[in-house]
Amino acid sequence: MANDAVFRSSLVCLAVVVVLVGICTQSLKKMTVTYLVGVVGIGGVLLPDWGYFDRDFSRWWSPVTVEERASAIATAQRSGLARFKRYPMRLAAYATIYGFALYKWWRFVSTELED
Repeated sequence: MANDAVFRSSLVCLAVVVVLVGICTQSLKKMTVTYLVGVVGIGGVLLPDWGYFDRDFSRWWSPVTVEERASAIATAQRSGLARFKRYPMRLAAYATIYGFALYKWWRFVSTELED
């Protein structure tokens, strides 16, 4: 990963969310689930080899060529969201997976809040 500061700040934000869930629910189990869901979510966004996955979805099944690797290195020099290409299939996959995970997490955490 190129930028460790983003990873560290994401983990700090996750720690704040875990503490808030612990204060609101008084449940160690819900804090643990929140932590695990958060770590998997952060890992799914920040840790993949974007040189490999930042291609068209149809190219995911073939190896990265030298030209694609050189292009990935050149785009990694850019900062922020400008370096990521926008592919509808990847956006749909992330929205579906993370949306479902957040929905299930919220249902789990909010069950005690409703009682």
